[in-house]
Amino acid sequence: MTDRIKIFLSPPHMTGNEQKYINQAFETNWIAPLGPNVDAFEQELAEYVGVRGAAAVSSGTAAIHLALRLLGVKRGDRVFCSSLTFTASANPIVYEGAEPVFIDSEPDTWNMSPKALERALNEAKKANQLPKAVIVVNLYGQSAKMDEIMEICDSYGVAVIEDAAESLGSEYKGKKSGSFGKFGVFSFNGNKIITTSGGGMLVSDDIEALKKARFLATQARDPAPHYQHSQVGYNYRMSNILAGVGRAQLEAIDDRVEARRRIFNHYKEELGDIEGIEFMPELEGTKSNHWLTTLTLDPNYIKTTPYELLDSLAETNIEARPVWKPLHLQPVFEGCKYYSYREDHSISDDLFARGICLPSGSSMTEEQQVRVIKTIKKNLSLKTIHK
Repeated sequence: MTDRIKIFLSPPHMTGNEQKYINQAFETNWIAPLGPNVDAFEQELAEYVGVRGAAAVSSGTAAIHLALRLLGVKRGDRVFCSSLTFTASANPIVYEGAEPVFIDSEPDTWNMSPKALERALNEAKKANQLPKAVIVVNLYGQSAKMDEIMEICDSYGVAVIEDAAESLGSEYKGKKSGSFGKFGVFSFNGNKIITTSGGGMLVSDDIEALKKARFLATQARDPAPHYQHSQVGYNYRMSNILAGVGRAQLEAIDDRVEARRRIFNHYKEELGDIEGIEFMPELEGTKSNHWLTTLTLDPNYIKTTPYELLDSLAETNIEARPVWKPLHLQPVFEGCKYYSYREDHSISDDLFARGICLPSGSSMTEEQQVRVIKTIKKNLSLKTIHK
């Protein structure tokens, strides 16, 4: 019977304490956006990440959009962005009429390649077309090489937006993910390590910039007794009810990180010795939250393709996914410039062709994980090349 219950990729994991904060919102009639839970969630998240302030918004996408507005991105500008990521990382660039330029990954983290980034910035400087910002994504919870990336961007005078939507709780050399760039961005979508069902957070050490973000996120209403607006704003603020959910979720963040790391380690112990399987690496000096456990299949040793393995898992009611399709391959971004890891080799293309994401929810039981592992082993035993 249990093998008929669907195992989801990354379902919400509630603490049981969310209702306390929701009830407070109802009892005090703070139902609409803004309120005590929003204020407290911003402060608690900022303290956890180690930054001076935060602005709670409706999504991680909204947070990226606000960061671009605050950096003055406008029509005709360029913004560099990781290619191996979800489309939400780059869509806000287009909202402002700017041009996205995509940067390949590198093997050590699967994240933005410092070498490809420097090559792109060098060419841009020669053409007098330096970007207004660089959006660096911490893929599946693993931090990018932030020291190198920050040093390169600082040398060209280009601001960094750290898209930490998938990496809350991760660390790079003792500092929390999301605390490195001019702005950091988090997502609390239903599948993230903590959730508000839908929501996001913009974080920064620049308190004045965050005040401007809140202003823009509340329809840019000028301080006047009547409704007056001197610039375009957005309806991007988080509701007080959802912020209450986030407060309870944040209380459990360290437990959620450790749970996902245990799940990753168990997968690696059981599958890591199979020739042709390689797990997403964890860079020395970093701690990944392992939001999703990801691995690649080497066709030199394993005949099955990622999609065949995904089909096999789906047949047993197990949800798994391919690695993100790189943005430079997406039809919506056709024609955008792309800088690969090497002129003759694109890391993100290779990872997309060979990678899959396994169920990794922090509420996943040992029995469920054993079921996933058995299904994978059974499939691969039939399609392994013996050398």
